[in-house]
Amino acid sequence: MGTSLIEKSYEIAKEAYAGQHVDTEKALRRLKDISLSLHCWQGDDVGGFEKAGAKLGGGGLQVTGAFPGKPRTIEELRMDLHKAFSLIPGSHRLNLHAIYGEFGSKSVERNEIEAGHFRGWVDWAKKHKLKIDFNATCFSHPKAASGFTLSHPDKSIRKFWVDHVKCCRNISSVIGLELSSACIHNLWIPDGSKEVPVERLAYRERLKEALDEIFAARYSPTQMKDSLESKLFGIGSESFVVGSHEFYLGYAQEKKKLVCLDLGHFHPTESVADKISAILLFTPGIVFHLSRGVRWDSDHVVALTDDILSVTEEIVRCRALDRTHVALDYFDASLNRVGAWVVGARAALKGFLSALLLPEERLRAAERAENNFERLALREEFKSMPFGAVWDYFCFRENVPAGAEWMAEIAAYEKDVLARRT
Repeated sequence: MGTSLIEKSYEIAKEAYAGQHVDTEKALRRLKDISLSLHCWQGDDVGGFEKAGAKLGGGGLQVTGAFPGKPRTIEELRMDLHKAFSLIPGSHRLNLHAIYGEFGSKSVERNEIEAGHFRGWVDWAKKHKLKIDFNATCFSHPKAASGFTLSHPDKSIRKFWVDHVKCCRNISSVIGLELSSACIHNLWIPDGSKEVPVERLAYRERLKEALDEIFAARYSPTQMKDSLESKLFGIGSESFVVGSHEFYLGYAQEKKKLVCLDLGHFHPTESVADKISAILLFTPGIVFHLSRGVRWDSDHVVALTDDILSVTEEIVRCRALDRTHVALDYFDASLNRVGAWVVGARAALKGFLSALLLPEERLRAAERAENNFERLALREEFKSMPFGAVWDYFCFRENVPAGAEWMAEIAAYEKDVLARRT
């Protein structure tokens, strides 16, 4: 798409939005301030680098596909991430899991990992002007094979995972201090069972006790913040999940922690957007893991669906951009992995831009006047406004390809880089 065409189309769109009392320049300034946290695990199918050839296992998680070009080393993963970031407008973050440390030839148990194992990532982030978020990895491990970790009946196994999460919180605080940006440490555990247990309460009592011990160590909120991620069910935990939404919501409210809402972790008929205003009244903020569930929590690549639009619109309507932290969370090996990052990130940003281009004050005024017709009609009319021209101009201004032009770069990268990996 030619530069002159992008600029001309934007000027027309800008005028059209101005006619509806929407300032496109203000919307673009606000969009530029939104940072997505790009998840490293899409790059290598959640394998990590604890040991050569590691594969995802346990915890109800599953990756499908075997697209060629999977990174074999941390250096190759960073190369792929750098390519993805270069095609996403704006300034963003990297989301790391604990299994992505640089452990060398030494076998390091998860309850012994240290900040030094992630020094290379911090240096890389500084070089590329990125910030980092972090996650404990409570799956793909022999001590998680039973389906229980922090709520495990065996005290020694429970202690192993408590110590692992303690290590991860400390690592997060060091990362946040090094990069002068609070590192979000997110905790998700696979704990649950295929059949209904007799002692639901006992499992949740043990989880609460484990969390109390984990969070006994205090860190400055300028260095790290904790979030807790719930789930409705998973493969092998169809009947019971210890860390349910209600459990973590209550705990987060009591302990002033962040709640993490994964779009794939609720019943398909639930509205995650509806939860936002309720949670914000009682907790310091919300972390989002944007995913696309197809019939279940299948972690499909994010697309600009009604679910994404409803969430991004609600965040903007609640004026909560400064209290929300948005990350991507999906893994698909059936297509180009680098392209999957870019598709999902650009779709999420489009969702926010769409929300920022709505006539917010007119909609609020119509609702307060109980003019339900105008409220509905305005929303429908804005669906056909020249949103795409504003998006293309944002990409142009951020020096990334507009429209579908970025797809050619992915194709070239696949030919020149990915195809050479065996």
